[in-house]
Amino acid sequence: MPFSLKLRRSVLTASAAAGAFVLTALPAAATSTPAQIATSKTNGVTYLKSLQAADGSYAGSGLSNEWAFSAFAAAGTAAVDVTPGGDTTKNARTVYRNLLSTSGWPSATPVVTDYERATLNAYAAGIDPARVSASRNLIADIYGYWQTSETGYFGPSANFNGTVFAALALNGAKTQAGQVRIPQALRDAVITRLRANQHIDGGWNYSKAEGNPTQLAATSDIDMTGAAMAALCVSGVPNTDTDITQAKAFLKSKLVANSGAFNAMFGVNTDSNGWAVSGLNACGINPQTGDFLTSMGKTPVDFLIAQQFNPGGGFKYLPSDTTPSAYASIDGLRAVAGGGFTATPPVPTTPGAPQWVSQGSFTSGTAAKLALTVDDGAGGLKVCSVALTPTGSTTTLGAVLDAAVGAATPSGCVTSVTPSSGTGTITALNGKANSGSNTWKVSIDGSSFAAASRGQSVGVGSTIAVRWGA
Repeated sequence: MPFSLKLRRSVLTASAAAGAFVLTALPAAATSTPAQIATSKTNGVTYLKSLQAADGSYAGSGLSNEWAFSAFAAAGTAAVDVTPGGDTTKNARTVYRNLLSTSGWPSATPVVTDYERATLNAYAAGIDPARVSASRNLIADIYGYWQTSETGYFGPSANFNGTVFAALALNGAKTQAGQVRIPQALRDAVITRLRANQHIDGGWNYSKAEGNPTQLAATSDIDMTGAAMAALCVSGVPNTDTDITQAKAFLKSKLVANSGAFNAMFGVNTDSNGWAVSGLNACGINPQTGDFLTSMGKTPVDFLIAQQFNPGGGFKYLPSDTTPSAYASIDGLRAVAGGGFTATPPVPTTPGAPQWVSQGSFTSGTAAKLALTVDDGAGGLKVCSVALTPTGSTTTLGAVLDAAVGAATPSGCVTSVTPSSGTGTITALNGKANSGSNTWKVSIDGSSFAAASRGQSVGVGSTIAVRWGA
């Protein structure tokens, strides 16, 4: 379910289910079969389609169902193919893109997780999150929440989930060509914070634990452990890394032998299982073999499929529930389908519908934002969202850096640029000059770094990384 507004049941007792089962020998075929998973996906997609409003929407004010796009993509269904009553003018992708493009979205008091959630789901829906519209760049929106006094955190560090989902969004939502769009220096800074917040038991929680022995010793949360390990893996950390193996061990320790459920903080439930399985999926760890096949022949995927109503396709939240939950159905389907927390959008079946939609150029006179990082080569990393109003269909690196001096969030990203005009090579930035082979270089959307010049063309939605070095 949506991480920024996740609902917890106040009273969820873990039933003494073990006594209700008769011990039997381990079955020869213990895991959910490909056929069972295929049926679960088909029925799950059918149920999620039933959640679409008559106007084609899944998202709106308050708690909404936009996470359905990540589940649809994982299950192989393109959002543009999801329509109310076959009305293609109200397809889910177009309606969602229009919502994200409005000036009043997400609210008068947004938080970083609003933009992270939108980035993950826009990407899964086939909307380039950096190019939603001429004025909406979700990557730049996230950059604006960088914590200059606690580098590596996005949003208030006390709300650690904001940093976890920044890693998921900025790394998982690649360019349309499949390239990670952010620089390695930024990835490394966030990875450092993710590692620093891992609890002694191997898992994570929603709140900050770094530097707090009491919090580091506290019991971890199943859901956030799934999300945090996924954040590390999509950031390039291998699943053989010590922190990932410790997280895997924590999840294994919470398995319920007779069902394959994880014994979460508030008892067994579909959402917690779904997040844990999505974390394993994102790390390339099979949730149906090895450590996740219990002594009674059950796996976390078995539990999720057992939570699904068929043929209706919805998933219940608690084993005792008698009706499906929208959020549980989204989390359950995404996990069963093998998804992490976002997925590359499938190729649509609707005739003429492209896999991706995006803004192709700036609109002259329309205010825009661009994502910028400045790495001084000595451990000083600045991250900001730069506001500017282009006068043409493209702009230049010089114009972006000039704008950053006075219109960057957070401020201080750029303090000076040399030369201050023209189109020539940038010889100094923030008072640091080129020196021999160590010069200022630029990368756009994850491309190789090359010599930085003021005249370098910059297009709408570009993620710009400037770096000093050889």
